[in-house]
Parts: sequence; structure tokens; C-alpha cells
Amino acid sequence: MSDEGEAIDAKLVVEALLFQSREPLDEALLQAHVRDGRHVLAILEELAADYAARGVRLERHGRQWAFRTAASVAPHLERVESRRRRLSKAAMETLAIIAYQQPVTRAEIEAVRGVPVARGTLDQLVEAGWVRPKGRREVPGRPVTWVTTPGFLDQFDLSSLDDLPRLDELEAAGLFRTAGGGGSAPDDATAEAHGQADIELPPGVAGT
Repeated sequence: MSDEGEAIDAKLVVEALLFQSREPLDEALLQAHVRDGRHVLAILEELAADYAARGVRLERHGRQWAFRTAASVAPHLERVESRRRRLSKAAMETLAIIAYQQPVTRAEIEAVRGVPVARGTLDQLVEAGWVRPKGRREVPGRPVTWVTTPGFLDQFDLSSLDDLPRLDELEAAGLFRTAGGGGSAPDDATAEAHGQADIELPPGVAGT
């Protein structure tokens, strides 16, 4: 088989893997399926160029890649499976703290928010696929640390964590308040009752 044929075969394999996956795929996983010695990043960039003017685009989120509907045609499509549910303000605050300070323990999250983190708050973020545990802090008690996932980047259309808005911008907009920002923080129940955000959650994730 010629070099050109082998390159085309590898490209087709990578394309098929991306199409059949409902979640973004990591470059390392895709590289394992390339048999002709090419670097998968070159193949992915070729595919991204191929789809640049189509109804679906190949998008990169960190080292993860996925096909997504082109923004220009999205308003003309009817979304059948997904639906908007409410994510509590407490969950959004917890997610923001994890995103900006990861890896972070539950105690560190509570120190920023000023209130205990309800078990259901983290469970909701885990079920959504946006946070996950990552090892333990080497301190007494060895508490679990939490980080965001590639699914978080994908959901919020971020290429990497470097694309997150600056904290001072969020604070100025009243969307996030760090410890010492003044006033007393409400507990999770009060926060959930008075502030909720419409977020598109994966099917099966319970809203509040």
C-alpha cells in the first residue's frame, strides 16, 4: 500500500472514531489507532480543515477532539434529547471554585464559599461529568481533591482552562465572590432557593 493510501486509511479511522463517540476523544487514544506512523495531531488538523465549511465542525478542547454542530446552523435545528434544567447557584459557585483553584479539597471550597458544601452539590457536578476526584492531599486526613474534566471544557466551549474569564471580571459582574469579599454567604439551601442558572445538563442528571 502506498504512503498516500495508508495516510487516507488512518484519517478515515480517526474520523470514524470521532463520529461514533458521544464524548470528546483524547489525542493519545486516537494516536493508538494510527498504524502508519503519522502523528494524530496532523490528521486531526486536516479533518478540522475538511469540515471547516460544513454543518458540523471538528473542535478541539485541550487535548480532546469532538464533532459539534456548526454555530451558524445550530439555531435551525430542533434539539430532541437535551433539555434545559436548573443548576443551583451553590453548584455553580462550587464549580467555579474548582475550575479556578483545582486541585481543591471540599474544605478549601467551603473556606471560599463560607458555608459547608452539601453532598448533593458535588454529586450533581459529578453526574453532569464536569468534575471528578483526583487523588488525595498529603496532609492529615488525606482529603480528596477535585478537578474539572474535559467534559467541563466541552460544555462551556473552552479550548483550555486558560480561556476562563479572569476572576476580577466575574466578581465585577456579581457572578462570583471570593472569601473576604464582604457580607456573609448563604447556606446551600438558601442559595438554591434564591439563585439558579439555566444550564443544559446531560440526560439523566437531576436538576434542583
